[in-house]
Amino acid sequence: NNQSKNLLILIHGTGAHKKWWDPIAPQFIDDTNVIAVDLPGMGDSDFREKYSIKDFGSCIFSIIEKEKKDAQIENIYIVGHSLGGQVAAYLASEYKDLVTSLIMIDTFIRPPDYDPSEHEGGPLRKIKYYPDKKTILQRFRLMPTQECKNDWFLRYIAEYSVREVEDGWRWKFDDLMFNSLERLFGYKFSFKCPALFIYGANSLLMSGNILSNIKKMYSDIMEFEKVDEAAHHVPLDKPLEIVDIIKKTVL
Repeated sequence: NNQSKNLLILIHGTGAHKKWWDPIAPQFIDDTNVIAVDLPGMGDSDFREKYSIKDFGSCIFSIIEKEKKDAQIENIYIVGHSLGGQVAAYLASEYKDLVTSLIMIDTFIRPPDYDPSEHEGGPLRKIKYYPDKKTILQRFRLMPTQECKNDWFLRYIAEYSVREVEDGWRWKFDDLMFNSLERLFGYKFSFKCPALFIYGANSLLMSGNILSNIKKMYSDIMEFEKVDEAAHHVPLDKPLEIVDIIKKTVL
């Protein structure tokens, strides 16, 4: 929509890619320009030596700067799922006048007193190759593991999660990312724009006091909304509900 002064940016989670938004993004094109990104090391983006949220944030920032120049964009709405929510909130905190409003979907936010040294990265993922496309697609799993009734959605994103290389078929994401990704430990988001935190009723965020910690830290600057019958991957479980919430919240 070239006339619109609005821009909606959709940011995927760890190991995912921009095509996760394909069934969702087209619902907004009457009201806004829409960009779904592949973060560095994921989707069709290039791999890097190491990965950090700050770096992801500056990638999104450069997209926004370009769009503001080329398309006279005035309003910027950012929606991020999981890791994407951290990137979105980091960006809105670092560039307070840039983001018009912000939606985080089922993002795990660590409390400021969290000690990362007690939770070092998992075992180093060794890159695996599969003999053919059918075999690798059968291995496709959501992380964290959950049921998802929308098989069509899973089949679709799986299809765009793989590529063929010399040694066989592999996942598109950089395996090293899982260990070199510097997350935002002890960073206190300080965005000033209207913000909404969406979470799945059956999400892992509901275990222990994760969600109540997030609410304690951020309920003064953020609204919260629960989506029933959704686990961590809310956009896959309840795509239409996510579309409705985004429409009524930002557009």
